[in-house]
Amino acid sequence: MRELAPDTIINNRLNLADLVPDIVTPEQYVPRAWPERDGKRMTWEACHTFRGSWGYHRDEDSWKSPEQLIQLLIGSVAMGGNLLMNVGPTARGTLDHRAEAALSAYEEWIALHGHSIYGCTQSEFFAPLDCRLTQNGSRLYIHLFNWPFRHLHFDALAGKIEYAQFLHDGSEVAWLKPSGNTLWKNSQFPVGEDAVSFVLPVRRPSVTVPVIEVFLKARGCRGRAK
Repeated sequence: MRELAPDTIINNRLNLADLVPDIVTPEQYVPRAWPERDGKRMTWEACHTFRGSWGYHRDEDSWKSPEQLIQLLIGSVAMGGNLLMNVGPTARGTLDHRAEAALSAYEEWIALHGHSIYGCTQSEFFAPLDCRLTQNGSRLYIHLFNWPFRHLHFDALAGKIEYAQFLHDGSEVAWLKPSGNTLWKNSQFPVGEDAVSFVLPVRRPSVTVPVIEVFLKARGCRGRAK
């Protein structure tokens, strides 16, 4: 195949020991990190189903929740990958109400948060607890899988932020600059001089996974983008 059709894309499922695949396709599990082979990061795409079976199954009832679906997408992009979701039509060639509801979960979330997925990949920063990061140049996206109380502490961002906002409504997110007073008072724990603390509303926004969009100074960002 390499000799006769060198542009053919070959994935790892051939299971040939001497073949270095062009793409890795983990199925029905989430990798721990960006898949590598011989120390080199691989192009990869996760393959998942909306529920336990690949084809239509009338009585199968292990459908993933909207949170699971959105987190699968975010987690894949946050590790430099892509996501393929399979949905099976009925014998009539239509999608039942459960499949339509699952697809709607993506439609509704992407409508407000697409900037944090399209064109993005793994971030250069380390994610705070219960968060996943994606990045597109000077735009950093913080996906909050679990909502913290009032403050999100983030290392290595001091002096690098020009502006921050929620993606779902474009409202500004303030942050505390590193200082012994403000950071100690709000964490009761020593916080590094390179850290910032984002000030969040007490109540979680009414979206499946809230996202903070951070405009980074280091990449030459100018002004706000709505």
